[in-house]
Amino acid sequence: MTGLEIGLLSILALLLLIWAGMHVSVALGLVSLLAIWEVRGRWSVAAAAIAQAALDSIDSYVFGVVPLFVLMGYLVGVSDLGRDAFRLADRVVGRLRGGMGVATVGANAAFAAVTGISIASAAVFTKVAVPEMMRLGYLPRFAVGVVAGSSVLGMLIPPSLLLILYAVVAEQSVGDMFLAGIGPGLLMALVFGVYIVLLARFRPDRVQPLAAAQAAAAARRERPGNVFAEGAPLVGLIALVLGGIYGGLFTPTEAGAVGAAGALLVAVARKRLDARGFWKVLVETGHVTASISLLIIAASLYSRMLALTGVPEAMGALFADAGLGPVGFLVVYVAIAVLLGTILDSSSILLILVPLALPVVDGFGMDLIWFGVVTVIAVEIGLLTPPLGLSVFVIRSTLDDPRITLGDVFAGALPFATLMLLVILLISLMPAIAIAPVGW
Repeated sequence: MTGLEIGLLSILALLLLIWAGMHVSVALGLVSLLAIWEVRGRWSVAAAAIAQAALDSIDSYVFGVVPLFVLMGYLVGVSDLGRDAFRLADRVVGRLRGGMGVATVGANAAFAAVTGISIASAAVFTKVAVPEMMRLGYLPRFAVGVVAGSSVLGMLIPPSLLLILYAVVAEQSVGDMFLAGIGPGLLMALVFGVYIVLLARFRPDRVQPLAAAQAAAAARRERPGNVFAEGAPLVGLIALVLGGIYGGLFTPTEAGAVGAAGALLVAVARKRLDARGFWKVLVETGHVTASISLLIIAASLYSRMLALTGVPEAMGALFADAGLGPVGFLVVYVAIAVLLGTILDSSSILLILVPLALPVVDGFGMDLIWFGVVTVIAVEIGLLTPPLGLSVFVIRSTLDDPRITLGDVFAGALPFATLMLLVILLISLMPAIAIAPVGW
């Protein structure tokens, strides 16, 4: 077989192995190792490729950002800052028609700025927002749909593990990727909020019946509380981490350390963390970091295998001969990412597609930072689409209400998946939304 045939067969084998249940990093590494061995005909070359992939991918100061932000995310979860974010957002926008839905989107955006993990947002706000919305008369399908849809903000608004993963694979600056995620993340939150307000105004039967809305408004007027006191720890932590990065006070890696220390202080001050709990957080951080490290090493080996077999160059020539141009390529790329989202998780899609697409993107002269944002949004749609829909399954498993089925969560999340495609279109028409902050 030619190198190109080996490369194409390896991609097919990779998809089949992942679909069959093999861990993504194991599948990536195994398929890449065997393909390199087949192309070169020497096992020593394949073994040397593994060692070099490990050295080039994680033997770097920049990679320290991963365990530090993971640690911060776990400490934020322990500190109960998700509930604070929801209460703060409810104070600000709760009086709007459909305000609890808008508050959930706003709280997810704020929570994303200190966690970077969509699944964490989905789990937290299923417990925090869904019962409160249902108590105030919001329809169950709408409540779970808002939580599912807005949870994807956790992988777009920095610090985001998916942005970090893309930066490592595409050899881009983590700080630049964080900057590029701000505008699109806020745009997506705005689009979600506008949709909820319009839906509540023109189709209240799908959000919250009028009588329930009036009762909720009366209850809100009687609710005591200080909005600034409730939101101070969360706002302070966001300002500490993101303000430090964008103000040039410290690097993203240093920001992860500062943020983790700040989250630790909040958890201790609130008496939410004891020695046993802290040890559990450290162990879980180690597990996640080890898993991500193995993923990145395997992805680096996969990229080397693709380059060796000539698949990326063949893809570039295919798109050039087809005459699709940058627009056609982007449409096909997003469509493939969304389709893969029906069977694979976000990290898997990113690790499989990005090494294939980068040579084509370079050939078309596209900005790699902007392309990374588009990629993250496209693969995040997969968190909301059946049959996999990881965020949907997390929400359903976290719910205590048997009346809400898995189908209800998927149906509620569908409009938000559609709106994410709209955001991709807007960013494609106006790339400055993502690119402009990088040049500031």
